[in-house]
Amino acid sequence: MDSLQFPPGFRWGVATSAFQIEGATRAGGRGPSIWDTFTATPGRVAGGAHADVATDHFHRYAEDVRLMADLGVDEYRFSFAWPRIQPTGKGIPNGDGLAFYDRLLDELHAAGIEPVGTLYHWDLPQPLEDAGGWLARDTAARFAEYAAILAERFADRVARWIPLNEPMVTTVYGYAIGEYAPGKALLLGALPTAHFQHLAHGLAVRALRAAGARCVGTANHHSPVWPATEADRPAADRLDALVNRLYADPVLLGSYPDEFTEHLPAGFADDLPTIAEPLDFYGVNYYEPQVAASPGAGNPLPFELRPVEGHPMTGNGSPIVPDGLRELLVSLRERYGAALPPVYITENGCGFADEVAPDGGVHDHARIDFLATHLRALREALDAGADVRGYYVWSLLDNFEWSKGYAPRFGLVHVDYATLRRTPKDSYHWFRDVLRAQA
Repeated sequence: MDSLQFPPGFRWGVATSAFQIEGATRAGGRGPSIWDTFTATPGRVAGGAHADVATDHFHRYAEDVRLMADLGVDEYRFSFAWPRIQPTGKGIPNGDGLAFYDRLLDELHAAGIEPVGTLYHWDLPQPLEDAGGWLARDTAARFAEYAAILAERFADRVARWIPLNEPMVTTVYGYAIGEYAPGKALLLGALPTAHFQHLAHGLAVRALRAAGARCVGTANHHSPVWPATEADRPAADRLDALVNRLYADPVLLGSYPDEFTEHLPAGFADDLPTIAEPLDFYGVNYYEPQVAASPGAGNPLPFELRPVEGHPMTGNGSPIVPDGLRELLVSLRERYGAALPPVYITENGCGFADEVAPDGGVHDHARIDFLATHLRALREALDAGADVRGYYVWSLLDNFEWSKGYAPRFGLVHVDYATLRRTPKDSYHWFRDVLRAQA
């Protein structure tokens, strides 16, 4: 345990997202999201799974907060469901939706847990997608309106605000290759969605601060990118630009990497001062590195992905590379210098096929090893000068895991999807011991 000691004041948390856990997709005036549409489309999600119930957090939030309180976390990162607040993505807010988050925040504050609110974790209201989605500039304006509604209601009750979660995933998985909602396959034609998400971010930062929000940041997905061979380094640089710099450079430096500016909407440079509003913290979601090779004949992309070899794998098929987290944090510090605000690890976790054993426990020793090795890598990054202030495990609960349905289990707490019974796993008890040892 000694090797997992962190500085005084370091913040510990767990993370979830609304669509993955809330369920109640037709309750309380909630409107449809692009993920409701996507899950209802045959062949889009493994096993035909949907999130109409998910873990039923909408009705069981008090039980879930008690689990967090027993775990001993300082903070809980959750997301507001945009279609629960504005069923059509615009106009007068839905009082029942706001009231649900009032109840959740009351429960968190009563338990001594600081709320960290994400405004958007991929659940775009379907009417906005019908009007162009993230390919339309107007969506950024609608997002600013939504941010102002949340800030007016909750600015004094949310410790930290994250406008958008992982815009890279929306652009690449949602609009470029179609694995996620809304399921488009535009390849490089999807890149305007990155810009309009950035614009939405900048407008939301302004709206949040205007209403008194105290601490505003972001949560970007980041991966170290390695060339398959030295000859593949240019391809790796292009992939790095696509998955890392295209999302960090605009918000931190007020510029885009040169590799992809030709695919951005006309006049994009005029929006950069808004996009680059100063941040109070920078969130990093880390799961795995990527390997790139030069594209073969007929490949419309300027790189090809290769397997990350020589490392164990999660049950979700991801390579387990703890040192990638250290490498990433050190490289961010070197690349952005004083432009990089204090960092929080806003997601880090792993999926396995966890089952309840005959003794009633869930013995997920592979997850314990994953978390322990990543925390040691984080400690090494701190020792190397990275300014990291907090770490959130993904996730508190097993949940709906997007296009893969319910098979991958990422939670510290097992959920029986038939009965919705929660069972803390061995990793939950291990993490609780880690947190207690920090005192």
